This record gives sequence, C-alpha cells and structure tokens, in this order.
Amino acid sequence: MDRFEAMRTFAKVVETGSFTRAAQALHINRTRATHLIQQLEARLQVSLLNRTTRKVSVTSAGALYFERVLQLLADLEDSERDLAQALASPSGRLRVDVPSPLASRVLVPALPSFYARYPDIQLDMGVGDKTVDLLDESMDCVVRGGQIQDQSLIAKRVGELHLAIYAAPSYLEQFGTVEHPKELEGSAHRMVGYLWEHQNKPFPYALRRQKERVCLPDRYGLAVNDGNAYLAAGEAGLGLVCLPEYLAKEAVQAVSLIALFPDWTMDPMPLYVAFHRSKHTNVRLRVFIDWVTEQLSQVS
Repeated sequence: MDRFEAMRTFAKVVETGSFTRAAQALHINRTRATHLIQQLEARLQVSLLNRTTRKVSVTSAGALYFERVLQLLADLEDSERDLAQALASPSGRLRVDVPSPLASRVLVPALPSFYARYPDIQLDMGVGDKTVDLLDESMDCVVRGGQIQDQSLIAKRVGELHLAIYAAPSYLEQFGTVEHPKELEGSAHRMVGYLWEHQNKPFPYALRRQKERVCLPDRYGLAVNDGNAYLAAGEAGLGLVCLPEYLAKEAVQAVSLIALFPDWTMDPMPLYVAFHRSKHTNVRLRVFIDWVTEQLSQVS
C-alpha cells in the first residue's frame, strides 16, 4: 500500500463526502479509491468511514485521523515547495577539495557557468592531490580519481579520464624511440612515478591491444604526488608519464610531449565525488555534483 496515496484519498473522500467524487478529483477509479481506504483501515485497525448506499460520513476515529492527515499533507506540500525553491536558488557555503590539474584546467575555467546558475553559493575550493579527511577538515566533498577507499563515505561516479603514455622529445633523443610497449621492459627506460597516497607507491599501469597486455616498467628516478608536478617531470624528460588526455593536450600541441603507442589502450581512471552520509540532503552539494558531472562529460 502506498500510504501517502491512501491518506490523500481518505482526505479527499472526507472533503467530498463521496468515493466517486474523490476518485475523479484524484484521477483514479472508484475501485482503487475504495481499495486504498480498506487497506488504510486494515493497517490502522479502526473504521475511518461510515458507508451507506446514500452517503459516506467520517467516524469519530476518522475525524481525529483526518485532522492529523491534513496537517501531514500540508507539511509535505510545504517541504516540497521549500525544496523546489532551494533547488532553484541554493545559497550558502560549500567546501570542496579537488585535484590540482582538474581544478586549474577544467573546473576553475568553467566556474563562470556555475555562478551564472548559482550566484548565491559561496564556494571554498581546496586544491591538491592529497587525500582529505572530510570530517577532520570539515569538507563537504572531495573529487578524486581512482577508487574511494573510505567505506564510511558515499562515492558517486561523475566521470572517467582516458589515459595514454607520453614522453618528451628530449627523453626520446636520449633513450631512443619505441614502437612497441615490450621495448620498455629492458633497463633503458623508466617511468616518472606517481605516488598514490593510499598505497604510497607508484601505480602499476598496463597497456592493452586485443589479447596483448604489457605492464609498464616500475623503475623510476623520480616519483611525485601532485598532478602538475608529474606533468612537469614528463616535459622535463625525466621519464615516461601516464597522463589523462585532457592534461596532456596542451603539451602535445606544444610538442613538449609526444603520445606513444596510439593503437594501444589503457583502462580509464574513474572519477568520484565523495561525501559523508550526513551530507546527502545538502542542496548545494547536489547541484555542485551535477555541475561537475556536466563539466567532466566534456573532458576527453
């Protein structure tokens, strides 16, 4: 039984004094209206209406219940109206934390569109790749690549990043060009390591082409834990780098990085917005997540 529909039907029957008129007002058939009232009375274990062939009247218990139902329905309508208004014009402070490359190259440049929609939201944006404790640092949400490890958080997938392998011209001049990923298995080549905080070690990347799979070398002379520094290290020729295509785009256009193995693919990196369960009703957070999802849908 839909309790809300049953209560609304009961209230309409009392107001109109007729099952037929109540059903017409609610755009349901009379049989449905009768069945809902019967279910409601069975749940409450009390008779709410007196029925005769000529009229329907409310019992004393029904009259008491009717007053409570009217208040509940009115409160629900107020809540829905308030929510609609809040969604139309959310306001207040929202504290978020996003990776530095994603902030500088995607989200911050797009913020004029966010403020055009939500001019009354005050956005405090922490920028960095370090994991943030949402409770200790009083954050509303974080945007992060890769799986969210904290099981106490709600993680909403908002997009994915397509990855590829890049090298600087200076690196290729020093160590030689490569045509096949297996050429990287020797001791001549090395990666720039990216330190994922929850592992504190470089991530083992792999390339695929049909049934072939080649793991990239884990040798490195430098490992960093910041996306912008990782990009800079690749451009400086310190090793091969595995970058999201959006992050490498400008460097490729400037020929400070060259994409390798164009006919090979890598598993995309999922992007999540993570937030504490207590924040799931925050209207500001909801519209921010929708906006972030929209921006990431435009990132290759």
